Amino acid sequence: MAPACGLIAGLNADQVLADRAYDADRLHDVILEQGGEAVIPPRCHRKYQHSYDKVAYKNRWGIEGFFAKLKQWRRIATRYDKLAANFIGFIKLASIMLWLK
Repeated sequence: MAPACGLIAGLNADQVLADRAYDADRLHDVILEQGGEAVIPPRCHRKYQHSYDKVAYKNRWGIEGFFAKLKQWRRIATRYDKLAANFIGFIKLASIMLWLK
């Protein structure tokens, strides 16, 4: 197995989350063989530009932006709450505040 493929050894295709830091043809091929789908576009200097799901990539950035806004709340970023119920409750409250904004 190639070194880049060692990163995902033993994982199913639905468990693999590869980002641009692991932009390798071998890794891309292994993920496709396991039934995965490319969501992140290849880097612009690559000779072979593989296809990717542009709609899923666009939605991915919306979700990442939401989590970035949530982490601006210090209580969420540092996880002050000991109980999961209190933590989830504050995440819901912060989400409502962001939605109403």
